Amino acid sequence: MTLTQNRITDLFAQKSERLLSVYFTAGYPQLTDTRTVLRGLQQAGVDFVEIGMPYSDPVADGETIQQSNGVALENGMNLKTLFEQLADCRTEISMPILLMGYINPVLQFGVEAFCQKCQEVGVDGVIVPDLPFDLFVDEYKTIFDRYGILNIFMIAPQTSDARIRFIDEVSDGFIYMVSSASITGSVSGISDTMLAYFERVRAMNLRNPRLIGFGINNQETFETACQFANGAFVGTAFIRHLQEKGTSAGSIQSFVNSIRA
Repeated sequence: MTLTQNRITDLFAQKSERLLSVYFTAGYPQLTDTRTVLRGLQQAGVDFVEIGMPYSDPVADGETIQQSNGVALENGMNLKTLFEQLADCRTEISMPILLMGYINPVLQFGVEAFCQKCQEVGVDGVIVPDLPFDLFVDEYKTIFDRYGILNIFMIAPQTSDARIRFIDEVSDGFIYMVSSASITGSVSGISDTMLAYFERVRAMNLRNPRLIGFGINNQETFETACQFANGAFVGTAFIRHLQEKGTSAGSIQSFVNSIRA
């Protein structure tokens, strides 16, 4: 899969508004739930998914996602198992798939081996919050490009315009706009400060599409995000829903309907 054939870039070529991506942790609530949840989200009509690679120290995540990481690890989830679970997923899953996680497990797995496995099972891109931007560009970008795997970069309110433009220049796919300088699940609404940040980035007329994450947890916050970007990520709210309502197709459909009426 080359970058020009990537499902993420294909998606944005076809649709540019109100995209919804949902995050869930691989192997949560049960080890074998990964494919069940993936299937349920596709049936519910989300545009693409972000599958969390469980890690013992998920520094960008709040209590809910940290807890789901811990449960998944106790269930026996690891990168090898995740790739085994995704091995033939493209027989039934057509939407883009992103893996989200931290650099340590990727380094232990081997960066090239990781990218090769992503290509084999049909993963389109990754989000690695603690992978330094300059390190990626200098050492790993050629490997990711070789296997057609997009590395999605995050920006935050504190990111300078110059840095945002540089990220936009070297990125493919889209840019992940973190709504605030906080961990996942800790934001309960969209403040005026966030709105000013969203407007600032929108006014930059970047080359890449933008999706907003952190604090998007209901229809109101999703609709607000979509006024300033191409769509949004929902994570913590969905993990809570899985914990409380289970992984049935009907339960997942109900959640998606509550976000995107």
